[in-house]
Amino acid sequence: MGKTFHVGNREATILSKIESSKERERYRSIQVIRDNVDMFSNKVSMKLVEDGLVETVSKNSIQEQIARCVETLCRAEDFDIDFQVAPFRTIVQNPNIVSLYITAFIVEKLINHKDVIDIYGSDEDIYHCIHKITNQFLGG
Repeated sequence: MGKTFHVGNREATILSKIESSKERERYRSIQVIRDNVDMFSNKVSMKLVEDGLVETVSKNSIQEQIARCVETLCRAEDFDIDFQVAPFRTIVQNPNIVSLYITAFIVEKLINHKDVIDIYGSDEDIYHCIHKITNQFLGG
């Protein structure tokens, strides 16, 4: 017969602290990026083009699209964010929500933009490129 697992008060407290710290980090990440949308979108678009992950006829157009993506992220409900990033959750072990959301945007929507010639690299390469810039803004 199987064992019955009872979550005690101590375990519930620990799980609650872990969950609330994840939520705080998610909220903080979005807040920091919200305060720096233009600079952040400029750096991300420049890095994607420099690393050869996005080939485009207009880097400014890519920057504008990423800025719109970030603004959408800042206004979105948790369900909408989770829905957008669902196919990409397993890219890395503990993903940053901002980096993951922008990766999903690039792979699913930006690829069809009129100024984008092609997108190269794997989803993971794109995520890591974006995450480097996100970490700079988050102080990591």
